[in-house]
Amino acid sequence: MDYQLNINPNAIYDVRPLGKKKILLLGFQHMFAMFGATVLVPALTGLSVSATLLFAGIGTLIFHLMTKLKVPAFLGSSFAFIGGYAAVVAAGQELGMSQAVSLTYACIGIFFAGMMYFILAGLIRIFGVKKVMKFFPPVVTGPIIISIGLTLSGSAINNCSTNWWVALFAVAIIIVVNIWGKNMIRIIPVLLGVVGSYLLAVCIGLVDFSPVREAAWVGFPFKMENTAFSVFKNPNWGLIVTAIITILPISLATMVEHIGDICAISSTTGYNYLDDPGLHRTLMGDGLATAVAALFGAPANTTYGENTGVLNLTKVFDPRVIRIAAVLAIIFSFCPKFAAVVAVMPASTIGGVSLVLYGMISAVGVRNLVENKVDLTRSRNLLVAAFILVLSIGVNYGPGSISFSVGVINIALSGLAVAAIAGIVLNAVLPGNDYEFGVNRRGDFTVNLGGSTRHPNWREEHPEDVKL
Repeated sequence: MDYQLNINPNAIYDVRPLGKKKILLLGFQHMFAMFGATVLVPALTGLSVSATLLFAGIGTLIFHLMTKLKVPAFLGSSFAFIGGYAAVVAAGQELGMSQAVSLTYACIGIFFAGMMYFILAGLIRIFGVKKVMKFFPPVVTGPIIISIGLTLSGSAINNCSTNWWVALFAVAIIIVVNIWGKNMIRIIPVLLGVVGSYLLAVCIGLVDFSPVREAAWVGFPFKMENTAFSVFKNPNWGLIVTAIITILPISLATMVEHIGDICAISSTTGYNYLDDPGLHRTLMGDGLATAVAALFGAPANTTYGENTGVLNLTKVFDPRVIRIAAVLAIIFSFCPKFAAVVAVMPASTIGGVSLVLYGMISAVGVRNLVENKVDLTRSRNLLVAAFILVLSIGVNYGPGSISFSVGVINIALSGLAVAAIAGIVLNAVLPGNDYEFGVNRRGDFTVNLGGSTRHPNWREEHPEDVKL
């Protein structure tokens, strides 16, 4: 393994045994921290809120099993794949499919993205992280991340335009909490932005609660017709291939994000999870959780910065606390009435929150370029970045996709897929690829596409904590 982790000697770690009441209370706190961002993803994509909660909980438990019950990480919904869902839905609707049916095809793409984690885990196990990551340098992942946010920006503005006052109220809350929030409040800006804006919309009469009144208190979290399995009753193979090619490149960014998050958890807890249970195990745990969730119509999973922030605040690192939070999320998933409350959320609230989130995703890409000191005065770097940005934005806001046929199968590539393929190929063939993972520790771990708009500040306070 290429990693060696230096632990902060001034950190305070709580090693006292936890009582049942305390562990349950802390479990609720972790569930509360992940709640707003996790349920926002289905609100943005059209996926099931109940299925999202169910497989956030199940995915977290899968991750813990894969990592020998050692890593105190919670897996919530990933924002990185929202653009992929939108692209596949647009391709499906061009074929006359409904949004619900198109989303089942997108889930197949997410499943294969989860499988990519296994491939990367195997390559890292065999060749080491430095040799593998040389093919995914910041000059490729940075512009891809920028493109993810920019291609989503139009939908955020459209939702905001339904009521700008409600949308701007959500934006204001998130900004205030991010800059001036303290302790636990600072960890949940998205949740507070959703709740505050939602309440304003209720007060001015923008919300119809009749679906909430009609919803049952108890019900099954998902329907088989909304799962990936339903596709194979009458499959459109062209759209299946389109979904896979469209969504697969996004996993390149999320896998880099995963490495940074595991380093953040290691630094926070004072235990080197990169060596034990091993980075290959954490990658496989995250990938398997994502693949299982996708099969049953839930969003892709990712390790959550909010919950790492809670670890940092409480100094309680017992993985059992996280597993309690996972079980609580599973229990909440069996309440359709709660899912209905999320479903009637006004578009302006969604728009305001997504305006910040999508902008933050693009900003993370810029930060990734800056902190890795990518030299854009070099022609090869400039060409790679330029092709990725122009192709992703140009195709998205131009024809929407690039279509071609292979035999009887029609394939439509989204702008992001075209851009990612072009960027990876150009970076591989052009001379001068001098990126080495681990030389710039701070830059390597600046990718965070999870729910949090404020990642735990361990990198700023202790940049020396991770040594490769």
